[in-house]
Amino acid sequence: MKREIELKEISDGKLYHANDMVRADCHDCIGCSDCCRGMGSSIILDPMDIWRITYYVKLSFEELLNNYIELNVVDGMILPNLKLKGDKESCAFLNEEGRCSIHPYRPGICRLFPLGRIYEEDKFSYFLQIHECSKKEKSKIKVKKWLQIEDIASYEKYIMSWHNFLKQCEGVLLGLSEEEKKVFILYVLKTFYQTPFLREDFYEQYYSRLKNIRQTLGMEQTAP
Repeated sequence: MKREIELKEISDGKLYHANDMVRADCHDCIGCSDCCRGMGSSIILDPMDIWRITYYVKLSFEELLNNYIELNVVDGMILPNLKLKGDKESCAFLNEEGRCSIHPYRPGICRLFPLGRIYEEDKFSYFLQIHECSKKEKSKIKVKKWLQIEDIASYEKYIMSWHNFLKQCEGVLLGLSEEEKKVFILYVLKTFYQTPFLREDFYEQYYSRLKNIRQTLGMEQTAP
């Protein structure tokens, strides 16, 4: 989801990379679950998120749609996001103690918070959102340690690839009829979300699907 806003209005004015220290450590968020409530449809899930969650909770994508996720239009594409429930609009994965029930396999946006990403051509940087987290006393922590993702280089390459692909999809949609748009959008959804990934070698499977879909839809020449 693209946000058109001045970085200086929402951040500390600095850009960070994986090995940088940033004041984001909330000390296990003890006693707080504010960021798991009232998020609307903003916690958009990428293919790796769905791959992780389906194997952790042992539910298919279609079964997740029953209680835990929903589909919405994001920049022209249909993408899944976490579903909220109850009067407090809590994440469906939040348990009675106010803790994340899928924490080891939580989505990338959840891992990132209170950080954000800013994209520039073929790279991105992290920034600290200064108004989003209600915890006041935070400690410095290395960005890659905060994300708790193995092989951060491969993960960041994947995130950039997925961002570029969705950006490319926006351009493709501009030249399609309404019926063609529907076919295109549903094909992307099926390729990266509805068709299960095998348990091992996510990156290999993802890049194989990315290559195939670009070839099938004639997107190779405009690939970022």
